[in-house]
Amino acid sequence: MIVRKLRLQRSWSQEHLATLTGLSSRTIQRIERGEKPSLESIRMLADAFGIEAQDLQKGLLPSTQYTEEGEEMHTGKVSVTNEEKEAIEYVKRLKGFYKHLIKFVAIMLLLTVINLLTSPQYLWVLWVLLGWGIGIVAHAFKVFDIFELLSPKWEKRKIEERLGREL
Repeated sequence: MIVRKLRLQRSWSQEHLATLTGLSSRTIQRIERGEKPSLESIRMLADAFGIEAQDLQKGLLPSTQYTEEGEEMHTGKVSVTNEEKEAIEYVKRLKGFYKHLIKFVAIMLLLTVINLLTSPQYLWVLWVLLGWGIGIVAHAFKVFDIFELLSPKWEKRKIEERLGREL
């Protein structure tokens, strides 16, 4: 998570970070997904971000404040908070949904054209639209928490209710 946070703070793509470090894009992806990097990878990433390898390994990053002149001043270390982790995961799920939706629209347009050109008397494309459309709606429910029944939030709320605590 810390690598993703540092990369996003600098508005770098995974490919750009890979170029700066000499690591592959695939390695960057694996590290951002939570796989443990090698010591050499940690050193290369720390050099690219301009921080200590030990801090990167511990999940700490420099807290930056600015002087009145606009110069950077590092003040201690900060880690990725749970709220930031949740926000990153939400944006990842949202991105996945939008990719799914774009593929759905593009392929449905293509299939509609094929259907109308080959057999306009029978609209088989509607069956694909119905099936895949149900999948899109289910994906939207999951990403946007439209229907919270049996979701992790619902489960946590029920546990807290059972224990007599307020959230």
